[in-house]
Amino acid sequence: MNTDDLIAIDIHTHAEVSCWNPFDNYGEEYDRAADKYFGSNRRPTIAETVAYYRERRIGLVMFTVDSESKLGRRRIPNEEICEAAKANADMMVAFASIDPHKGKMGAREARRLIEEHGVRGFKFHPTVQDFLPYDRMAWPIYEVIAEHKLPAIFHSGHSGIGSGMRCGGGLRLQNSNPMLLEDVAIDFPDMEIVIAHPSWPWQDEALSLALHKPNVWIDLSGWSPKYFPQQLVQYANTLLRDRMLFGSDYPLITPERWMKDFDEAGFKDRVKPLILKDNAMRLLRMGPYRDGAASA
Repeated sequence: MNTDDLIAIDIHTHAEVSCWNPFDNYGEEYDRAADKYFGSNRRPTIAETVAYYRERRIGLVMFTVDSESKLGRRRIPNEEICEAAKANADMMVAFASIDPHKGKMGAREARRLIEEHGVRGFKFHPTVQDFLPYDRMAWPIYEVIAEHKLPAIFHSGHSGIGSGMRCGGGLRLQNSNPMLLEDVAIDFPDMEIVIAHPSWPWQDEALSLALHKPNVWIDLSGWSPKYFPQQLVQYANTLLRDRMLFGSDYPLITPERWMKDFDEAGFKDRVKPLILKDNAMRLLRMGPYRDGAASA
């Protein structure tokens, strides 16, 4: 990324529409429930999302969520996101998503995506992918990520996906308690773990884990900052100011809305640049952090 040209780096954006695969409407009821929950029905292509962020001079990290095992939905190809990132390397980074149920085959894919396609990190969603983060079936994929010293983002807290559906769409919120990441943080100290979203109703657990484990970060996506719990803002301003990250959850929440509310949510002026860009540069090893450890 040409970080000097960017006003911020959004660590959490979603690929919503594939231009490589035919349209797959299987399980579309989950989309409709999410639209109702977030008050949004945006489904931009990858190219449309990149153009949107380029116009606003905001860098972005993009990924899909591979939930083929639980939801039966064809994923957007990780390679499609990687190709977009290569074509827009001045302001975009590709993360990959691999269903942990794919085990060793998933680990092979992770290695190929890193070594052949330039993937810079991974995204997991324990609720939608229906796994517990400490389940040993995910270990082969974690081992590849740790070997390359890359970050992994884990959804945490309540899920807008499935909200309001009969039986919550069969998705288990309990899988996304951030404290379930503790064994992962201990066994894989070379993997930077990003707890995605304010972790309601487990916010204090997320803060405790990040305070205790130096390879744990928190991204602030998925909520408008005006709804952040007070203790989250407090720790972002103080003890965890170096491990808080700007994320929007686009297209469900736009960066404009997030950044407007961020300015009014009680964050200190000296902390804002860290959250908006500097911490992401360190996590992704960009600029002056290119050769240093992310958690240094």
